[in-house]
Amino acid sequence: MEMFVADFHIHSKYSRATSKNMNIPNLIEWARYKGIHLLGTGDFTHHLWLQEIKQSLEYLPEKGLFFSEGIYFILSGEVSNIFSERGKVYRVHNLIMAPSLEVVQQINKMLSYYGNLASDGRPVLGMSCKNLAEELFKISPDIMLIPAHIWTPWFSVFGSNSGFNSLEEAFQEFTDKITALETGLSSDPPMNWRLSALDRFSLVSNSDSHSPQRIGREANVFDCEVNYWEIKRVLEAKDKDKFLYTVEFFPQEGKYHYDGHRNCKVRLHPKETKKHGGICPVCGRPLTRGVLNRVEELADREEGFVPQNSIGYKSLVPLSEIIAEARGMDRSSKAVEKEYVKLVREFGSEFNLLVNVEENQLFSQLPPKIAEGIKKVREGKLNILPGFDGEYGVIKIFDQTEDKSKDAQLTLF
Repeated sequence: MEMFVADFHIHSKYSRATSKNMNIPNLIEWARYKGIHLLGTGDFTHHLWLQEIKQSLEYLPEKGLFFSEGIYFILSGEVSNIFSERGKVYRVHNLIMAPSLEVVQQINKMLSYYGNLASDGRPVLGMSCKNLAEELFKISPDIMLIPAHIWTPWFSVFGSNSGFNSLEEAFQEFTDKITALETGLSSDPPMNWRLSALDRFSLVSNSDSHSPQRIGREANVFDCEVNYWEIKRVLEAKDKDKFLYTVEFFPQEGKYHYDGHRNCKVRLHPKETKKHGGICPVCGRPLTRGVLNRVEELADREEGFVPQNSIGYKSLVPLSEIIAEARGMDRSSKAVEKEYVKLVREFGSEFNLLVNVEENQLFSQLPPKIAEGIKKVREGKLNILPGFDGEYGVIKIFDQTEDKSKDAQLTLF
């Protein structure tokens, strides 16, 4: 048994709108910085990426995983199912995981009949969710199928603009074969606990990262053998002793938490949306309904309900954002990255620093304002302007009126 952090859902440089730095050496380097032990390969449907996986990683058949330089990899890929049923177009993203290249090759052969796998790392397939599940489980019962970021308005199983009202509608008789559900950046476990229909599923959190620096921003913490089949069993059984908790964004920071129109700069809580009849007060067109609104619509429980068999979670803010705000800099600046790398090397990993390091050690070994930032995040004492219509939310850790003298101490580090 060993505790490890896993991020199953990422993309490679072969996916649209991803960093060219999404290659295996960078993924290994950033997995170390972040404290991730097991990383999804992403994009196994893309032939060029699959070639890189074969060349760069060592397959461990007894584990059903790949390995390189201390980091395990699990074969994973996201597909975009776009299909019509009963006169409506559905758009649903699904995450697929497999224990071997042989299984992946069979999956890719099957999927190639439904879409052009070479066009994008996340291919568009003209097949329904039910059909996808049926064909995958014909290939192998070992495959894991996880509906991705289940609340995103445009591309998810419950999406307000393109989804279903229940998993059964989408997957029909194959619903029981779903391994887990991915909550996505704009929702967290308490939001999902409001639907009793989701109680039997493990809720996983992944980064869906398009750049190396973003891997692990959401993740899963296990205490079990690092083994494909064991992870699958733990997720399907919702084994609380072995699936310890998820690492979450504060959901307000996600791009689709509130309703709104980005171009009109209109950001609304679902209650305000209701007052406007779902129409943008600026342009008069329908608002993009966010995740909170959709959860409210489908929920059969009040806010704050905690199911008996729920898996715990911790809400975190990425270390680079804490450093950036403490220093009053942009988080993509070289100075922030330099400070970040120094700190993670000193403390072992970002995960260790944000979650495990004792408070007195934080304050004795870090610049005071960064230590204070980590403490505030742990306590959830933040000001958040929620994200909406594709725009990330804005987190403010420090009250703007706080003592400015702390800034001076940063330069001493």
